[in-house]
Amino acid sequence: MKLFNSLTSKLEDFKPIHEGEVSMYVCGPTVYNYPHIGNARPIIVFDTFKKMFEASGYKVKYVSNYTDVDDKIINKAKEEGVSEKVISERYIEAYNEDRRRLHADLPDVAPRVTQTMEEIIAYIEDLVEKGFAYEIEGDVYFRVSKVEDYGKLSNQKVDDLLVGARIDENSKKENPLDFTLWKKTEEGIKWDSKWSKGRPGWHTECVVMIQNEFKMDRIDIHGGGLDLKFPHHENEMAQCSAHNHTHLANYWLHNGMVNIDGEKMSKSLGNVIWVKDIIDELGENNVRWMMLSTHYRAPLNLNDETIATTKSELEKVSKPLAQSYVKMELANYTLNDAQYDSSLYQDFLSALQDDLNTPNAFKVLFEATKKLNAALRVRDIDFASLNEIVIAIEKMLHILGINLNRVQLEAKDKACFQEWKEAVKAKDFEKADAYRKVLQERGLL
Repeated sequence: MKLFNSLTSKLEDFKPIHEGEVSMYVCGPTVYNYPHIGNARPIIVFDTFKKMFEASGYKVKYVSNYTDVDDKIINKAKEEGVSEKVISERYIEAYNEDRRRLHADLPDVAPRVTQTMEEIIAYIEDLVEKGFAYEIEGDVYFRVSKVEDYGKLSNQKVDDLLVGARIDENSKKENPLDFTLWKKTEEGIKWDSKWSKGRPGWHTECVVMIQNEFKMDRIDIHGGGLDLKFPHHENEMAQCSAHNHTHLANYWLHNGMVNIDGEKMSKSLGNVIWVKDIIDELGENNVRWMMLSTHYRAPLNLNDETIATTKSELEKVSKPLAQSYVKMELANYTLNDAQYDSSLYQDFLSALQDDLNTPNAFKVLFEATKKLNAALRVRDIDFASLNEIVIAIEKMLHILGINLNRVQLEAKDKACFQEWKEAVKAKDFEKADAYRKVLQERGLL
C-alpha cells in the first residue's frame, strides 16, 4: 500500500506504527453554519480511506473533532441571542446528518474543544515551562524560532514567511510568525487560566485532542483539506515537535479543494453550495460518486458537465446491477455473499491501495460492469458466474460508499413479468407494451 505523504512530498509505502492497526485523525469543522460542499470532500475522501484500510485487513481507529469554540460561533450566538452551546449543537447535528446521508461512517471518537479544555491548558503550560511559548498581557504565543524545521510540511522557508508576516505584524509578539496558543478575551465563552480568562488558539486544540484520544506521541495518519496545510497543520506539527519531539503523524494526507465552475467557492461570489441542498438535488449516491471521480489530491471542479457525467457513469453500473437482481429473483436464485470474482475485486482494491486512486478503481468497476452486461445477454444465464460478478461489484461499491439496494420482487411483480412474457410470445404487442410500462414505472426494467 502506498500513500502520498505531504510531509515528504513523496509516494511512500505505508507502514503502520502497530501492525494491523491504523490510527487516523481528520480535522473536523468549526460548527457555526451548515456544512458546504467543500466540507463534504474530506468527509467522503477519508471515509473511503477508512473503508479501504478495513477491506485490506486493518483495524482502524478514526477520530475527527468538532471545534465548538470560535469567534464565528460567538458572533452567531450574539446575533441570535443564544448561548454558544445552542449554536454548536445545532450545527454538529446538521453535520452528522449530512455525514450519514453521504454514507460515511461516524468517527469512532468525535472530541470537542470545550470538553478538552483542562488538557489544552495543561499542554500550553508545559510549552511555556519548556521555553517554547511566552505570555504577554494575558496572551500566550508559540516561539516559532525554537523549531528548527518550521515550514517543512508546507515546504516554505521561514525567511519567505517573514516577508509576508510583516504586513500584519503584531508588535506584542517576539516574532511576526509566532502564533497564538491562548487569547485573553472579554466577550463570549471563556475559561480561567494562570494567564487570563480566555480561550485557546485553534492550532493547539487539534494537537491536544489527537494526543488525548490516541494516547500516543504520534499517529499514523493526519488528514484534512489542502487549505489546512498552512498554517493549521504546520503549527500543529511545530507544537508536537516542541512538546514530544515528533512530527505528530507519520503520514500527512491532504485532499484538493472544490471549485464551482472553475472558481473558488466563497460567500462573496455567492456560489456556496450547502451539502444538504446538493444531496436533495442529485441524490446521495451521485454526490458520493462525483466526489470520488477525481483523484483526492487533485482539485474537483463542479459544473453541469461534471454532474451529467456523474449521473451517466453511475447509471452504467446501477442499471445492469438492478437487472441482475431481477433476473435472479425471477429464477428464485439466492445470492451467495461468499462467492465473488476475487480477481476483479483485488484489481479494484489494488487501485485504491495506490494512494486511493479512485479513477483507476472506477476503471476496474466499469470492467466488472462490462462482464455483468455480457453475462446478462446470454439466453441461458449462468447464475453462479453472475453471482460472482454481482458480489464483487457490491464489495467495490461498499468501499466507495455507494448504496444500491438489492431488488426484491413481490408476487405481483413476478406475475407482471410472466404476463409480459406471455403477451410477447403471443405477439400481443399492445398488451406487452402495457405490461412493460408497468414494470418500467416500478423501476424493474
